[in-house]
Amino acid sequence: MFSYKHPHPAVTADCVVFVPESDDMFSVLLIQRKNEPCKGQWAFPGGFMNIDESAEEAAVRELREETCIDVSVDDVRQVGAYTKVDRDPRERVLTIAYFTVLPSRITVRGADDAARAEWFRLDDLPPLAFDHEQILADALGKLKREQP
Repeated sequence: MFSYKHPHPAVTADCVVFVPESDDMFSVLLIQRKNEPCKGQWAFPGGFMNIDESAEEAAVRELREETCIDVSVDDVRQVGAYTKVDRDPRERVLTIAYFTVLPSRITVRGADDAARAEWFRLDDLPPLAFDHEQILADALGKLKREQP
C-alpha cells in the first residue's frame, strides 16, 4: 500500500431538506446530535463518507440512517464545499453539502447517531452546530434562485 507524506482530511456529506409551508416560508429538517462533538445540538443529517461511495451517495445514506427519509442521489443538488480548517474539533474535516425539497412534511425519526429528528420552520430555528448556519444560508440562496 502506498504511504503519503501529507495528512489527509476526512470528508463528510450533509443534507439540507426543505419542505414548503407557504409561498414564502419553508421548514427544514434537523437532527439532534447524540454524540460529541456538539452533543445535544441541532445539525443537518450527515456524516463521514465511506471509501466506496460518492459524496451524493454519502449524503442520501446519512439522511436515511439518521432520519428514515429515503431519497435518491438524483434528488439532491450540491450546495457547496466547506473547508474551514477548524470547522470540526475532531480532526480536519471537509464537508460537501447538498439540499433537496420534499413536497410536504413526512414523519421522521432520529436513528443511528441522531437522538431526534424534527422539522423546524425557518423563522423558528434553534442554534445550529458546526458551520451549519452558513450551509443553511447558502442552501437557501440556491433554493431561492431555483424557484420560479
